[in-house]
Amino acid sequence: MSIPGKWHDRDGAVKKWVTWLALLALGLFPLPGVLGKEVRKMDGLKISSPQFAHNESIPAKYTCDGADASPPLKIEGVPGGTKALALVVDDPDAPAGTWVHWVVWDIPPETGEIRENSVPAGASQGKNDWGRNSYGGPCPPSGSHRYFFKLYALDATLNLGADTTKKGLEKAMEGHVIARAELIGVYKRR
Repeated sequence: MSIPGKWHDRDGAVKKWVTWLALLALGLFPLPGVLGKEVRKMDGLKISSPQFAHNESIPAKYTCDGADASPPLKIEGVPGGTKALALVVDDPDAPAGTWVHWVVWDIPPETGEIRENSVPAGASQGKNDWGRNSYGGPCPPSGSHRYFFKLYALDATLNLGADTTKKGLEKAMEGHVIARAELIGVYKRR
């Protein structure tokens, strides 16, 4: 990936690098791949849960230490032009690399909530890293892990097969993501 702008001198290069990183962190500079060029910064799209706040602990009920049920999620601010939503839940702190817990797509755009231990009517689930077409809750082997609930607003429905993984979903979403939102939960086994 090339850094935008020209590099004339060391001081200018450092300033441009810092500016580029700040824009990237704020979501104002798109990355290639899933985000694509057409992604708009949409402050309105939000995902939350009544069971845990952003960057707070996920209750054990929604993990392998409890009922292993998917937590209830609230969706707000879906932008106009959205044809479907997609949801990926993964753990970037897993020892062997990012572990995928849930893959869901073709969620109707009028969906305001995903109830506990359910999938909205019309939505499809792909394979998680346990090889199941369902939610698999946090189950870190050691320490505290972060769990990213990533919501995407798409300008198309995807109609993918049940064997679709996160990687396949991300490929299918290329060029169709118009907004995204994220909720992070944390879990440490007791």
